[in-house]
This record gives sequence, structure tokens and C-alpha cells, in this order.
Amino acid sequence: MAKKLFVGNLPYTTTNEDLAEFFAKYGEVLSAAVIMDRATGRSKGFGFVEMTNDPEADAAISQGDGGEFEGRKLTVSEARPKTESPRPEMSR
Repeated sequence: MAKKLFVGNLPYTTTNEDLAEFFAKYGEVLSAAVIMDRATGRSKGFGFVEMTNDPEADAAISQGDGGEFEGRKLTVSEARPKTESPRPEMSR
């Protein structure tokens, strides 16, 4: 079963392809996405990588967390499920 990872402390110049290439050494990468700010179009400095299976994802977490990527120490952990944030109520 595929596992999604959170990757933090990314350089702002990192592309989706850079992220996928870095994690490919741990196993097959299904997807890699750097999260971009909608207003500015700049990277927010974090992203998500989906690995094919648990053993590869676990290797990516144990070896990638604290590892260096383009001069920065990464934070790698299993992604938590997205939670719904309450929408502000609009007054009428």
C-alpha cells in the first residue's frame, strides 16, 4: 500500500522533479509535490511525496529525516490526514 510523506524545510527553489529525484533513491516515487503559495506563486518550503510501499516509505523517513538536501536539513515524516478547517461564517 502506498504511503504519503511530509517533507519540510525544503529550499524555496525546489521543484517537484527535484523532490521526486531525491526520494527515488529510497524506492519508487508515485508522486512528489512542492506546495506553492497561491498569492505569490512561491514555494511554501514543504511538500509531499507518495512512495509505493511501506518499507520504502519507512526507509525514506529514517534515512531522509535530518538528511541534507541542497544545503538544508530536511524534516521527513508520515503525512497526517488532511483535516477540514472550519470556514468563517459570512454575516448577511
